Amino acid sequence: VQLQASGGGLVQAGGSLRLSCAASERVFSSYDMGWFRQAPGKEREFVAYITESGDFIYYADAVKGRFTVSRDNAKNTMYLQMNSLKPEDTAVYYCASAQSRGSIYDKRRYGYWGQGTQVTVSS
Repeated sequence: VQLQASGGGLVQAGGSLRLSCAASERVFSSYDMGWFRQAPGKEREFVAYITESGDFIYYADAVKGRFTVSRDNAKNTMYLQMNSLKPEDTAVYYCASAQSRGSIYDKRRYGYWGQGTQVTVSS
């Protein structure tokens, strides 16, 4: 397995979760990484992006100010700290490794995807 997402679960609105994405070195080191999510009946959407060095980070407007993406290159692991969760954050969350250049929103950039972890926020 190249990417393994974990940390999802059921939480009440206003609560917090921390997702992890453990990766093999060949798909993590030297690559920018992203988080996406997919709610039932909806397309997979961009959540957050972090460059290889961690120097540049981008968020979807819907999560800005509530979610924080980070990475530990020594551990080949990326994280997504999610605070002030809302019912509309309910989705399967995927981590992905960007293998080519292009828009951070373009799913075609990401050559490797984790299996996803379910996040459910109750109201």
